[in-house]
Amino acid sequence: MHSVSTLGYMVLGVSDLAAWEGFAVNVLGLQVGRRVAGESLGLRMDDYEQRFLLVKSELDDFLAAGWEFETDAQLDAFVDQARARGAGIVEADREIAEQRRVARLFVCHDPDGISHEFYSCAYRAHTRDAFRSSALRGAFSTGRLGAGHFVTVPKQSARAKAFCQDVLGLKLSDSITGEAAPGVNLDVTFFHARSGRHHSMAVAEVPFPVPKRIHHIMVECTDANDVGLAYDRCKQAGVPILMELGHHPNDQMFSFYMISPSGFAIEFGAGGIVVNDDTWEIKRYSELSDWGHKLNPPPGAPAPNAP
Repeated sequence: MHSVSTLGYMVLGVSDLAAWEGFAVNVLGLQVGRRVAGESLGLRMDDYEQRFLLVKSELDDFLAAGWEFETDAQLDAFVDQARARGAGIVEADREIAEQRRVARLFVCHDPDGISHEFYSCAYRAHTRDAFRSSALRGAFSTGRLGAGHFVTVPKQSARAKAFCQDVLGLKLSDSITGEAAPGVNLDVTFFHARSGRHHSMAVAEVPFPVPKRIHHIMVECTDANDVGLAYDRCKQAGVPILMELGHHPNDQMFSFYMISPSGFAIEFGAGGIVVNDDTWEIKRYSELSDWGHKLNPPPGAPAPNAP
């Protein structure tokens, strides 16, 4: 079965581009890329021209996941397969592909309306424009592992999980059923792409309405010291901490969760494992975190503790 290679980029609809720019650069340590004044802002985390695209929108939510293929032939084979399975994939026009900074782009939507975009040949920055973070001591963990991961909170979890496996071709990593808060249990299913990041996408089943399409997105750094430094930057800047420093038992990520300017969470972590399908054993865990990750729910709103 043909499957996506890695999660190459994410598109976010945000109401306040200026607030997001300050947050992304000064707190997360990303670098500003391509800007269209008042409309969009690209953000860099490595030699790609763009790993995150912020689009002006009152939704303040996750809009699209960009799934990368290493070659045109792999992309074409995947599109043919997905269409044969009934997925309504169409080729995007040149303007959208250019905005995403890719050569070729195909698009379909999952059962909850998230756009899934399939591409090859992402634009790379010139050597003279090497990625530089004003905040990181080390670097972001990207390369073949992609931009990070995102965790959806779908209205129909069974259909969402079927989409991950039957259309995207993602493989099951593991699952967790655990208590997020007293009396609040979550069931989270984790999926990995061919490149092997423990999960590029996860589906969380939450026992109450959630206003966003996602619980969080994750960025990973190569130096665990940068997790602590980012935590300190959040405290200094007054960025709300949703979950304190802690560790997940399944992907082995050391991390904490902050609240973005759009209201959903961002996990900032280090140390995540890479799946080798030849030796990987699928497990079900009974705890979301094996230490730490103390929950600080926002006033008046329950916040699930999803890995």
